[in-house]
Amino acid sequence: MHGRDGRDAVVEVPPGTAVYDSETGELLVDLVSDGQEQLLLQGGRGGKGNAHFATSRHQTPRFAQDGESGEERELRVELRLIADIGFVGKPNAGKSSLLGRMTAAHPRIGAYPFTTKIPNLGVMVLDDRQLVLADIPGLIEGASEGAGLGFQFLRHIARTRSLAFIVDLEEDDPAGAVAMLEHELADFGSGLASKPRLIVGNKLDAPGAPERLLELAERLPAERVLGVSALTGDGIRELAGEFLRMGGGE
Repeated sequence: MHGRDGRDAVVEVPPGTAVYDSETGELLVDLVSDGQEQLLLQGGRGGKGNAHFATSRHQTPRFAQDGESGEERELRVELRLIADIGFVGKPNAGKSSLLGRMTAAHPRIGAYPFTTKIPNLGVMVLDDRQLVLADIPGLIEGASEGAGLGFQFLRHIARTRSLAFIVDLEEDDPAGAVAMLEHELADFGSGLASKPRLIVGNKLDAPGAPERLLELAERLPAERVLGVSALTGDGIRELAGEFLRMGGGE
């Protein structure tokens, strides 16, 4: 008998998908481009049918060659977001509010920690250019070792061009918050600590916030520090322009 080859089994995944061997942890492919393809498992070899064994003396043989099974392996698929600017900050620093103010995204927002439980993306448009902004759950001390929710999502911002440290100007020590974020990103690795970054003091509308913003800039003279209010919109256009400079923009 004679039969056709089986169809390829094609699994479509979004850009930013990494595929690992579950047993060894080896990274098999990192699919970052639209349309990128990778053969992960070879199909089985078909056996030769009885017609292959026909001869002039034995034209209808009643035996055939068995086929061989295809490859098998257990895979782990991990999606890492691809964005231009990644927001990092402590819980309740106002990252989601800022994302909502600067983009058309509608993340869940509340006046309590860990409102954000999944990464949120939004597209910022300014002067006919656009950037993708990503907000991940807030980081707490020990996040690099698995504490809190943010640890699960740190890998997502490994795919961003630049980072925005969002700090709450209602805090008594905003510079201390920056130091904590630096420490956690450095401990996590993946090059996060070396990415270009901007320090954003949020809640500029709060009492005493302008003074704390000035103190923050004085304590971090090597950093670019901007103040904004996601509530009133103060400083948002300047921040958007800085994001375009850092992230490129289309």
